[in-house]
Amino acid sequence: MTDNERVRTRDVVAEGLYIASAATRLALKNRILVDILVDGDDFDPERFLGDARDILVSLAEEAEADAARTDRERKAARTRYSDSSGTHDYRSRDVRNLRRRRKQSLHVAKELRARAEDKEELRKLVVDARDAAWAEVSKNIDRSLRITAARPDLDADYERMRVARMQALRLVDLPKLRAHRRSVAKQQALREEGAEPEPILEAGPGGIDPGELE
Repeated sequence: MTDNERVRTRDVVAEGLYIASAATRLALKNRILVDILVDGDDFDPERFLGDARDILVSLAEEAEADAARTDRERKAARTRYSDSSGTHDYRSRDVRNLRRRRKQSLHVAKELRARAEDKEELRKLVVDARDAAWAEVSKNIDRSLRITAARPDLDADYERMRVARMQALRLVDLPKLRAHRRSVAKQQALREEGAEPEPILEAGPGGIDPGELE
């Protein structure tokens, strides 16, 4: 194996372990949420070490199964020299890459099994999963509070926006209401006198009655 191949194998193994760790934390996070929120139990890291171990072992078994499948494909590809008909229709020229993939999968499986027996590594996974679970819960609580229980004292812009709303009420809404009421009263008076009612004037910009501009 050349130096470049060693580097490539190391990078692929590291990526595989990173993905496996992320998958483990996600599965543990979901179990912690169920345990705490549904069952109402207190959090105890030791309770989840077995779960973390089982998940890592399961992922190691998947990597070993992938290595075995790749080895079968490699053996079958050794005697095939025609053009490939698809992505997974391997030929003799793919044998080298398939051999490398098998070794990479076995490296990942070996490392996962070693981590599954390392209590410190298991505790770290559990703690990381707990932090992720708490972050999700706190985000949902914060969102719910903002939507269903908004309070003025929790809104940093409440006072500033309150001043703006009161100014709009004083300068726009109330003048418009007064102008409209004057117009309605005027029409009512004309009807009582038997005169032809005039069109009701709507308040103009800023709530000013257009009739007041004459």
